[in-house]
Amino acid sequence: MRGFFAMGVEGLSKPMNLGNLMRSANAFGAHFVFTVAADRRLSGRVPADTSKSQNHVPYYAWPDVEAMDLPRGCRLVGVELIDEAIDLPSFGHPLRAAYVLGAERGSLSQPMLERCDHVVRIPTAFCINVAIAGAIVMYDRTRSLGRFPDRALFDNKQAEPLSEHQHGGPKIRKNRKLPGWDY
Repeated sequence: MRGFFAMGVEGLSKPMNLGNLMRSANAFGAHFVFTVAADRRLSGRVPADTSKSQNHVPYYAWPDVEAMDLPRGCRLVGVELIDEAIDLPSFGHPLRAAYVLGAERGSLSQPMLERCDHVVRIPTAFCINVAIAGAIVMYDRTRSLGRFPDRALFDNKQAEPLSEHQHGGPKIRKNRKLPGWDY
């Protein structure tokens, strides 16, 4: 897959949730994991992370929304169960994105929502565990941006395999500016 992504949580307080999210982020190929305004007791403690992702995926702990320092061109995508949000199955994931989830017993703060470029919601009847929500978002991103064959339309039918990718000749683009980049 092209591009990059990160997973984060605002106001996280449970070390097990951080460990589970980091493990899933490592498995899905996240480029970094972050927390914003997390409980001080989380520093350095990541139980449930059996993949030891802290050795493979950078972790940033920002004290507040203003301190967040995302890479240039990275779009911040809030994951929140609010009416104005885009349903996740309908969302076009940015190539460069950082996804931020609300805390276990709360929502994204108003300053965080204001900083988000997009807000999506997982279409559930009520809030689910933060680490599970993160895994669902990462799966949807992988399914949307990865190169997979279409699903079979009926039970017990094998999906048609993808055709081999055809490489074309080089394309030279003049004066093309990438969206989100400051020149």
